[in-house]
Amino acid sequence: MDIFAKIKELVLTRFSLEEEDLSLDTSFDSLGADSLDIVDLIAEIEEEFDIDEIPEEEVRKMNTVGDMVEYLKENR
Repeated sequence: MDIFAKIKELVLTRFSLEEEDLSLDTSFDSLGADSLDIVDLIAEIEEEFDIDEIPEEEVRKMNTVGDMVEYLKENR
């Protein structure tokens, strides 16, 4: 499974969305995500991709699903 597909699966589940509601350009603000939602999502991503920790300064740069996918492509 590619990175976007896995991120999409996690985000769809966490925010109870339909697949057509999510794209690389979808912002976390548009999903109504608060800081706790993001922390929980990052924890799931770290576990799923076997990452020790995504630095907080990198998390702050992740405004869209695409930002998250790009980070993982560059740092896996």
